[in-house]
Amino acid sequence: MTGEQLLAQYARPHTWDEMMGPDAIREPYRSLLNAIGQLSVSQLQQKDLQAGELFMNQGITFTVYSDDAGIERIFPFDIIPRIITSAEWAKIESGIKQRLKALNLFLKDIYHDQQILKDKVIPPWLIGSCPHFTREVFGINVPYDIYVHISGIDLIRGEDGSFYILEDNLRTPSGVSYMLENREVTKRIFADQLATNHVKMVNNYPLLLHSILLSLSPRPVSNPVAVILTPGVYNSAYYEHTFLARQMGIPLVEGRDLVISNHKVYMKTTHGLDQVDVIYRRIDDEYLDPLTFRPDSALGVPGLIGAYRKGNVAIVNAVGNGVADDKAVYAYVPAMIRYYLNEEPILPNVPTYHMNDEEARNHVFKNIESMVLKRTNQSGGYGMLMGNKATEEEIEDFRKKVIENPREFIAQPIIKLSTVPCFIDGKIQPRHVDLRPYALCGPSGIEIVPGGLTRVALREGSLVVNSSQGGGSKDTWVVE
Repeated sequence: MTGEQLLAQYARPHTWDEMMGPDAIREPYRSLLNAIGQLSVSQLQQKDLQAGELFMNQGITFTVYSDDAGIERIFPFDIIPRIITSAEWAKIESGIKQRLKALNLFLKDIYHDQQILKDKVIPPWLIGSCPHFTREVFGINVPYDIYVHISGIDLIRGEDGSFYILEDNLRTPSGVSYMLENREVTKRIFADQLATNHVKMVNNYPLLLHSILLSLSPRPVSNPVAVILTPGVYNSAYYEHTFLARQMGIPLVEGRDLVISNHKVYMKTTHGLDQVDVIYRRIDDEYLDPLTFRPDSALGVPGLIGAYRKGNVAIVNAVGNGVADDKAVYAYVPAMIRYYLNEEPILPNVPTYHMNDEEARNHVFKNIESMVLKRTNQSGGYGMLMGNKATEEEIEDFRKKVIENPREFIAQPIIKLSTVPCFIDGKIQPRHVDLRPYALCGPSGIEIVPGGLTRVALREGSLVVNSSQGGGSKDTWVVE
């Protein structure tokens, strides 16, 4: 059997498929599919095997904490790229830039004047009850008023083909190493197709990130020192920490490698102490400084927040950003865009119900089979109930939890994510996907490399794309 025959058997599901239109293959996919159609199934399987070996040899892994074995796994990769047109990308890019401008203004406001609360655009109780509203950093001025330097904003494509913002990841977003490695693997298995399809490049991301980190230095020196602060080898994203440090040529440090003296941060080296200007931290707020947050944290640096408050070190992303990606606050981002920018949102939110509203709560439980319930401060696909898949017992259990603490939950209608072709078990099959573009924000503006991480729900019918829940990824092509 050939790839062409496999494509002929492709069964488009009852949702928006990015390859197949109502009557024919969509134009952006034609060139790639012509190439795939000329390969035999065994050749496609060989490419699939080659991709797996490349990931294995590179050590591209992640850890599932809920797995009793606690072992690292190779990140599943699908060999057929996901294709986005330049016109579609232009709208995504402008929508993300608009959103980040508003979110940065919100974070500055909420940790200073709180005008948005005084003007009753957002209810003060919502911010006051947010576990990630970090009072310890209230009043701290951050370099250039930039709070969100690195974001991974999750988008989905609905049944009408429109893009929606699903989630704002503004603390320590992960996955960019997979985006970069996916492209490197695709270069090996479909080398000629990247040029043929005029695919825009993503591999300048580490260069852009490095430039932004150095530009945030509070010291006016010609060679500022930037480091990546990692929790260590047992963190699920440790591969990414090492990858980015290597790509940027900057030190990878743990908390024990840094010391504070006279409200300045220093790194221990073989020749003594070097002052550190910028810390790209991959540690959550509460573990950063045991003198300010959790006294039992062995991951952070005692006195770090004191140095931060004095303006002697830049921390990327800013401390306290979690208040802006609380899922209950997410519902107000369109209002933030109107309030701070006087603009209409370019990319819409998914409709969101606050479960502390009794009327909304009753509506959600009355229509539970078409709803997904989420905890407001959990990620990775955890703390979630898919109403169409849940048992009566699971629904009742969730209902009790919601009534007990409604602030901790939101609900959204289940949106059937768009599908793309994947090569699975020797067949080309549709699977649901989302998209996480990575945006970098520095003194010179916002840069977004064209593409991002496409995450795939590899289980048939599943809408959950998280790697911790059995998802994988694929290369994302933005084409002319």
